[in-house]
Amino acid sequence: MRAQTVDVKSSTGRILCCTVFRPGGKKLLAKGHVISDEDVRVLVSEGMETIWVTELEEGEVGEDDAVCAVASEMGCGSFEIRLAAGGRANLVATANCCVLVDDELLKQINCTSSVVIATALNYSYAIAGQRIATVKSAPFAVAQEQLDAVVGILKERGPILQARPIHNPTVAVLYSDPIVGERAHQLFENIMRQRLERFGVSANFVLACTEDENSVARCLQHLLRSKPCVVLVASTTAPAGPEDVVGQAMLRIGSQVERFLAPVEPGNLMLMAYKDEVPIISAPGCFRSAKPNVVDLVLPPLLARYHVTGWEIASLGHGGLLA
Repeated sequence: MRAQTVDVKSSTGRILCCTVFRPGGKKLLAKGHVISDEDVRVLVSEGMETIWVTELEEGEVGEDDAVCAVASEMGCGSFEIRLAAGGRANLVATANCCVLVDDELLKQINCTSSVVIATALNYSYAIAGQRIATVKSAPFAVAQEQLDAVVGILKERGPILQARPIHNPTVAVLYSDPIVGERAHQLFENIMRQRLERFGVSANFVLACTEDENSVARCLQHLLRSKPCVVLVASTTAPAGPEDVVGQAMLRIGSQVERFLAPVEPGNLMLMAYKDEVPIISAPGCFRSAKPNVVDLVLPPLLARYHVTGWEIASLGHGGLLA
């Protein structure tokens, strides 16, 4: 970029190097603003004769064009791009969604000297109208070569961010207790409702049973017929994993265990299995309190019908200390 002082009357189309204030201190034009004919008339009426501007040089791209180019390649799903002042493009959710982020690719892009990207947390729940990412460029301009390199990486390895929409989510809940299943229902229903309301959903299918392998397996099969986004098992006991009653019932109906033990506190003893792509989650203790736990971390992607893998659960350890 080349900065210079020019006559206000010949400044149309130039980029302001600094913010312009009225004599009383009120901001008139912001740094980075492209001066229009109307701006020139206003500046002259304010008594200004010269102004400090900058011009693009060969091989440079303006900040607005640069951030829009990156924003258009960095994501997919339910969002729109909104240009903001000062070389910034925001990604705004257009529907309730789960935000999925490729952290390694994000780090690589942010190591460049041309643009930086900030996103919402991976797996986070976003409502329509919420900003989920922002792209910011170096002031005024970006070298075309650097921009081409960033866009090339995104085209080859992207996207960095997915705004995966949550359409008509359904949740199935099985309450279980060694003596009377309805006891678990009464104990946990209020907490379950509070937890699901955080993500704009409610329990669509609910059963309660005595916690023995036959009863749990039979109820799971019944709930699975509705093809929910997820089945949550709320037990009054503290299961020990795939070998306990709930785990054995999952295996009995043909489920595949994806992961036992999560690096998240509270919620270390989470057991997750899949039956025909429907996740079943047993999370002992997680329905006794409405405080954040492992269920809150994995629900958004599951509600968006995203297949959460055991590897991804293992990756929750960084930031997994919730309490």
